[in-house]
Amino acid sequence: MDEIVKAAIAKWPNVPHCYGWLALDARGQWRMRDERCQALKLPGDIIRHPALIDFINRNYQCDDQGCWYFQNGPQRVYVDLEATPFIVHTAPDGLQLHTGQVMPLLTAAFMDESGRIILVADKLIALVDDRDLSEIMRYLRIQDQIPDDDQILTWMATGGASASLSLSLMSMPYASQEITLLASSLHEILAAADLKARPRESSK
Repeated sequence: MDEIVKAAIAKWPNVPHCYGWLALDARGQWRMRDERCQALKLPGDIIRHPALIDFINRNYQCDDQGCWYFQNGPQRVYVDLEATPFIVHTAPDGLQLHTGQVMPLLTAAFMDESGRIILVADKLIALVDDRDLSEIMRYLRIQDQIPDDDQILTWMATGGASASLSLSLMSMPYASQEITLLASSLHEILAAADLKARPRESSK
């Protein structure tokens, strides 16, 4: 957290929290949601200002209730999550989070019923951006072989019972790890981690 933000919290400790105005979409884009967007359940406008994006990324945290927020000076701006608290992209120097940090060593990996891949590193949960999914799929293995579409569809249809599906990152230039994928829904993953996708004052 920025020092100027810490100072603002100390100076104005009782500023009311803000809900529903900021969202993180499934591609790692911050979105501003005004009253109209909230009323019509629209995704909101993408925030494109680099300095503002960096400021949000640096001051993005989770409270003890499993709700993610952006500390905007003395005010907590709670974040609506379209998917997970972090979105991961492929990059030349590693699996990179939407905040610019490198994805840490994986402790779990999941594929949901839609074929989305969710990566976990301890308490950090990150959905793979759909634009990077084809790149990640190149590293899937069944019995050390690249599975075809039918094998993956069968694996998904059987909830992972048809074969052992792994994500082999051994050949990537930025990682040396192989991890077995588990079948699970995004809702189940968030619930197991006790995370809330849409924080509201009544839920805290």
